[in-house]
Amino acid sequence: MEEGQAVVMATVIDTRRSVPRRAGSKMLIYADGTTIGSIGGGEMEANVEDQARSALRDGRPRLLSYELVDPRRGDVGVCGGEVKIYLEAYMPAARILVVGAGHIGKAVLELADWLGFDTVVYDDRPEHVEETALPRGKVRLSGPIENVLPYVTTQTHITVVTRNMAVDLEILPPLLASPARSIGVMGSRRRWDITRAELIKRGTDAGLLDRVWAPIGLEINAESPEEIALSVLGEIVRHRRAGNDSEGADDGDDPNDAGDRRRGDDRDEANEVS
Repeated sequence: MEEGQAVVMATVIDTRRSVPRRAGSKMLIYADGTTIGSIGGGEMEANVEDQARSALRDGRPRLLSYELVDPRRGDVGVCGGEVKIYLEAYMPAARILVVGAGHIGKAVLELADWLGFDTVVYDDRPEHVEETALPRGKVRLSGPIENVLPYVTTQTHITVVTRNMAVDLEILPPLLASPARSIGVMGSRRRWDITRAELIKRGTDAGLLDRVWAPIGLEINAESPEEIALSVLGEIVRHRRAGNDSEGADDGDDPNDAGDRRRGDDRDEANEVS
């Protein structure tokens, strides 16, 4: 299994009577549909692949039971036996990509590292991503924003904490087209509304912009960079533990409201981090 790729391992764990493959047979199913190995072929294997795609979305294991007797009643084969298959998802390491290496970005990076995330940090100013300034950044990048894209997987949470809206307008379009699990942007709702409108004016699809959490962060009345980092990582952890993207705010809160409650609509300057 290649590092950084999500994959499901399907294992035949029990069989009875006549079946195509015996216990211990395995197959890998990748997110792009690629498979390695076989657990029996035919309609049963196709069904297992469908179930594997669901497991890749929520990361949860599954135990599947099949009878291979009579297709007229919905069975997936005619071999005459029964088979049990266990699906286990192996997900890439959770990663935080911090875009913007000012005071808040540095605090987010340090807390993410402490929490065990794989950390990547980007700033368009090379001097802000030197190792002496960001020792907790496992990968430090500058230059074109496209330089970060090879580090964005389906388990990457992008946190945009740049110094101004002009930077956001340049860096967001490539990030929106990435496979990132989540994209959050710091700033007031007013700032995001203006940014969103300008991006649409420049040709960004409105559907892609719906991916963005803005303002990012839980309501904890945060003030200092460290407190804001706690707010941001708290929301990301809640999102991860929910199981899938559609359940990111399963307690009834709208994640797009949190930043307004935390920072206030008239305090955008606090988010213009250097």
